Amino acid sequence: MSVVIIGTLDTKAEEIGFARDVLESQGVDVRVVDAGVMGEPGPTVEPETPASEVAEAAGTTLERLRNEADRGEAIEAMGEGAAEIAEELHEKGVIEGILGLGGSGNTSIATAAMRSLPVGVPKLVISTMASGDTEPYVGARDIAMLYSVADIEGLNQLSRRIITNGALAMVGMVANDPDVDVDDRPTIGVTMFGVTTPCVQAARERLEDMGYEVIVFHATGTGGRAMESLVEEGIIDGVLDVTTTEWADELVGGVLSAGPERLEAAGDEGVPQVVSTGALDMVNFGPRDSVPEEFEGRQFHVHNPQVTLMRTTPEENAELGAIIAEKLNAATGPTALALPLEGVSAIDAEGEDFHDPEADDALFDALRSTLDDDIELLELETDINDETFAEVLAETLDEYMRDAGRAP
Repeated sequence: MSVVIIGTLDTKAEEIGFARDVLESQGVDVRVVDAGVMGEPGPTVEPETPASEVAEAAGTTLERLRNEADRGEAIEAMGEGAAEIAEELHEKGVIEGILGLGGSGNTSIATAAMRSLPVGVPKLVISTMASGDTEPYVGARDIAMLYSVADIEGLNQLSRRIITNGALAMVGMVANDPDVDVDDRPTIGVTMFGVTTPCVQAARERLEDMGYEVIVFHATGTGGRAMESLVEEGIIDGVLDVTTTEWADELVGGVLSAGPERLEAAGDEGVPQVVSTGALDMVNFGPRDSVPEEFEGRQFHVHNPQVTLMRTTPEENAELGAIIAEKLNAATGPTALALPLEGVSAIDAEGEDFHDPEADDALFDALRSTLDDDIELLELETDINDETFAEVLAETLDEYMRDAGRAP
């Protein structure tokens, strides 16, 4: 069993040393990577990887970072270096788990290293930042964050207990082999929202009957990014991108954007993909009173007390159609676009709050006019949650997977 601890030994040596001792008391081999910049390591811990090596891995030197005395630049550089070190140690089989602890700076550096490692490698950070917005630290990786309650500054009855709990949690992750079966079936990534759930459930069941393993991702920004990162890692063999709603948030300014590179990974990697227009009728915000004033007068649907949906306009849908078509046009692998002509979500169907044929037509017309001829276009007179639509999605993707030699 081996665990790497990443931390700034110029400020957190006592606490890092305590975490190391807890791990070693449980029979874990520990390697400490020092990411401190401004001072020398505390006397209680001798790092296996000194800060100078971390700085060099980032293409700079510890001396330069100290002379510049720019904390933000130093943290960014040491995060880059720590990520390089972590990747190298993982390739050598040294890392079975990775632990970090500290405030915002330590958390930023340690989680940068964690995000560089594959999904499945145990990752845990004990942090003062774990009770706020954790997305910048976690990103699309399986990083566990444990709130430190008090600042990590010295050892006391509270910090000892919490650091011990975090260290023992890491021991549990690296010491126990749950004998999880590794499924060698071809893996399909699928995107879902609450308003596209019936479609995804039916398509998932059909694909599983065909012999595929299916992983469903919640299209909340991080969900789309997580799926695409796994495509890039080669873990996902085919994509059923039912729910492309994250692009509505990216364009209009909602809270669930996956960024401007969304819809590129499968195309770049040549992975077979079938894409649809799920939930492009909506932009996501938090509670109703959190919606920016600039959108007052628009049509809203309160999904729950924490989620407010805003209907996209014909103009926004026309722009979305052009963007998505251009993304698909750049694909290097087999690609189809499927249009549910009677509604792109559960609340866009006839009689529902967001039913707006004019807005949908603007979306579909832009897709049709921009899409290249070599992208297969499927148009069905159903709403997105019709079982027939789900069946066509699954069968089309299966056909592509067979042609590409990726079928079960």
